Amino acid sequence: MSAQVHALVERTYRHESRRVLATLIRYLGDFDLAEEALHDAFMAAVDQWPREGIPDNPRAWLVTAGRFKAIDRLRRRARFDASLDTLAERLDEAPRGMGDPADAEAVEDDRLRLIFTCCHPALTASAQVALTLREVCGLTTEQIAHAFLTRPATVAQRIVRAKAKIRDAGIPYQVPEATELPERLESVLSVIYLVFNEGYAASMGERATRGELAEEGVRLGRLLLGLLPDPEVMGLLALMLLHEARRGSRTSMAGEPVLLADQDRRLWDRDMIAEGRALIGRAFATGEVGGYTLQAAIAAVHAGAASAEQTDWARIVGLYDVLAQASPSPIVELNRAVAVAMRDGPEAGLFLVDALLARGELVDYRLAHAARADLCRRLGDDERARCAYRRALDLSEQLPERAFLERRLAELDGIGASETTTPHPEGGNGASRS
Repeated sequence: MSAQVHALVERTYRHESRRVLATLIRYLGDFDLAEEALHDAFMAAVDQWPREGIPDNPRAWLVTAGRFKAIDRLRRRARFDASLDTLAERLDEAPRGMGDPADAEAVEDDRLRLIFTCCHPALTASAQVALTLREVCGLTTEQIAHAFLTRPATVAQRIVRAKAKIRDAGIPYQVPEATELPERLESVLSVIYLVFNEGYAASMGERATRGELAEEGVRLGRLLLGLLPDPEVMGLLALMLLHEARRGSRTSMAGEPVLLADQDRRLWDRDMIAEGRALIGRAFATGEVGGYTLQAAIAAVHAGAASAEQTDWARIVGLYDVLAQASPSPIVELNRAVAVAMRDGPEAGLFLVDALLARGELVDYRLAHAARADLCRRLGDDERARCAYRRALDLSEQLPERAFLERRLAELDGIGASETTTPHPEGGNGASRS
């Protein structure tokens, strides 16, 4: 029984800890105190649930336990700082006017409040994204660093400074008024998409995907669309749905990535694809077409092709041309280069990829080297392909991806590879191979 309870605590932590944290931040008004309370609550669950039984509502139990643990901490510290005793008394009374922690709707509101607090304009854009990924979604600093293409120490410093700014500036824990929403939207959309991307293609670890994070990105997108029916919110949700629709076909039984050209399209979720297309239509009908909507339109072309061979690559390149004007980035250029390779041949694509790498912006981006490797392989330049695959391997920290790249190297050494292994762009904000 004890082992089963411990397994339940672990599952609850994976799936509920960020919701519990969001509510504790609302109750306690302090990020660090809420994080301490969260860990204390789960430690209490490990100790009490095997003896006392599993509560009817584990999430509400954890919120209540965390609040009491925080009050106890403050009272112990009050021996050195009398002001903390007053704070503890205030927190002891706060829940009477703050709703029931078992209220599912209130908990979801807490998540949205937390996102907008983390994305307050008083914080730098990079700090907004890093803080939200850490606090709302529980990503490690290493995972966030991969999303930023920067060092973990830099991310950690941004998070510490952002928390201090929120505390010292008294930034409110609330959803902005309707008139303030547009100026806060860009950062929130970036956060949600980075959350989804970490689930869609995990930056490190033993899994190629993290389905719970992809689902969280979609859920946050739906929440935001309900709050603000902006065309770019529609576009982002459409983009995530079109990618998520293919999750069941994107990895093999062994957990390795399956390239877009090799996926079983019968496994794609047609309801999600239809919903994504409908959202694109709504966004285009407003006449305000932004970067996320254009990326979704590219993903829709892939979703609508009966096979890889029937993909309208000319249309995809054209959409990338527009996207490069609306939202220029080296990763968009990389995706466009791969699309050009599919339309005009590998030599044309390799010329563009080499030019991008020569600029230096993607020199440490593993998917750029993986794309270069495959284009060299298709051109019969096996030696340059090996060098590029090895560089991609050096930069990859995701075990299934490493296994995939190692297999490609082995094929170059004698087994031979399929002509359908080219990394395919899908309209995301990163060059994706599956």
